[in-house]
Amino acid sequence: GQSPALLTAKALARKMAASSAAILISGESGTGKELFAHAIHAASARSLEPVVAINCAAIPEALLESTLFGSVRGAFTGAMDRQGLLVAAGDGTLFLDEINSMSVAMQAKLLRALQEKCVRPVGSLKEEPFYCRLICATNESVQTLLGEKRMRPDLFYRISDFILTIPPLRERPEDILDLTAMFIQRYNRE
Repeated sequence: GQSPALLTAKALARKMAASSAAILISGESGTGKELFAHAIHAASARSLEPVVAINCAAIPEALLESTLFGSVRGAFTGAMDRQGLLVAAGDGTLFLDEINSMSVAMQAKLLRALQEKCVRPVGSLKEEPFYCRLICATNESVQTLLGEKRMRPDLFYRISDFILTIPPLRERPEDILDLTAMFIQRYNRE
């Protein structure tokens, strides 16, 4: 798209890519938040490292902690020695989509890990450092999440060194023709 709103978002994303600060991408479902996260990573100094993406809403709450922080054999029924995604992302980027679906209790655990830059796998006494960049996304207004106390303010400040808002298509109708042409090309190739 070439609408002024989208061009502004792209320019901001390019500037954000030059930093290793945490980014919170806000936008309705389908606006391209993950696409922006991957583009920011690709334009960053971390581009040769992996992007690890996870949809927080797709992981049951009981498994989210071990998914992010890792686990050791025997920590819970079926637990194996497994590296968490924060460590697995290495020097790359961890993209947490729909972070707004994470419980407040899990947000507290994530906040502690981000403050310490270390994780303790579930069932372990040993902490492991992590070095990845964090990009989070929410499909709800941050003001609503904070106002309804569904997002911890301290976590919000930790994950939002930069905030990138992706406008919905209804606010940039001039991009419809560009999107149509892209989809026609894609489906013709298929």
